[in-house]
Amino acid sequence: MSVSQAQGPPVEVRGLVKRYGELVAVAGVDLTVLPGDVFGYLGPNGAGKTTSLRMMLGLIRPSEGSVRLFGRDPQAGVAALDGVAGFVEAPRFYPYLTGRRNLELCAALDGDGAATRVGEVLDIVELSDRAKDRVGAYSHGMRQRLGIAAALLRRPKLMLLDEPATGLDPAGMRDMRLLVRRLADGGMTVVLSSHLLAEVEELCNRVAIVRQGRMAYEGTLAELRLAAGTVYHLRTTDDDRALAVCSAQAGIDDAAPGQHGGIAFRAPSEQAVGELSLALAEAGALVLELAPNRATLEDLFFALTEGDGDAAPSPAPAVVERAA
Repeated sequence: MSVSQAQGPPVEVRGLVKRYGELVAVAGVDLTVLPGDVFGYLGPNGAGKTTSLRMMLGLIRPSEGSVRLFGRDPQAGVAALDGVAGFVEAPRFYPYLTGRRNLELCAALDGDGAATRVGEVLDIVELSDRAKDRVGAYSHGMRQRLGIAAALLRRPKLMLLDEPATGLDPAGMRDMRLLVRRLADGGMTVVLSSHLLAEVEELCNRVAIVRQGRMAYEGTLAELRLAAGTVYHLRTTDDDRALAVCSAQAGIDDAAPGQHGGIAFRAPSEQAVGELSLALAEAGALVLELAPNRATLEDLFFALTEGDGDAAPSPAPAVVERAA
């Protein structure tokens, strides 16, 4: 069954568990990747990201739960991976062969006219000028891009990438970011695991955050920030009086003295902040400084993944503590 005939989202994972003896590497992951997503799969080292991607690509069997790619079980055979490509950890090639020859060998395995696309995919990953060089002379970033070129031979609708920018220098990270952006702009759905939070924040529209093999969050970055709220820093001519006003004001939450002076508080909307400004003026606490400090993905990531216990902490208190 082709991708066009398939039923279901690009990725649908339910109750995914992987055990190695007494070690539970993945402990009940649920996630859905929608068409056109650039989906970031995030978590600390050892959180189960690579193991999850291996199960999504059908490389290992789940202990429990299910994976469906366009409605198909990747364990059902190669045909179930029609329209799907990617790599887990670093791609591997014959170092003594040229980049082009390596791709030609991959194309021979893929069939379906893949051999005619070697030049096209080299252009996409911007390796045409190094196609005749041996892969052993490639930089790490070039080998990563060659891995994506090999995946593109299949004309995938879904690409799964495991830490594609790991080990790259700043220029290599920039090139990888631009490449992923081009693929997404061309209509491809991309799932990438990463610990480079700034890159994910720039590239991804939706994320899943895993902690100790369990889901801590799945959704859009905008929804995650909304749940955490925006933290404001306030400084006035009379902070003691201002704190009393903030504590009594409707729509103002978690007002407290800031760690470096002033007051920190959360507010769900700019209108609530405007009403607070008016109330402060009426109370004689004139505003000297009022600035939003919106939570970054790094703030939210640490709030969801740090700490002890089985349950991930709520992001909001940690974000307030950092910004105060």
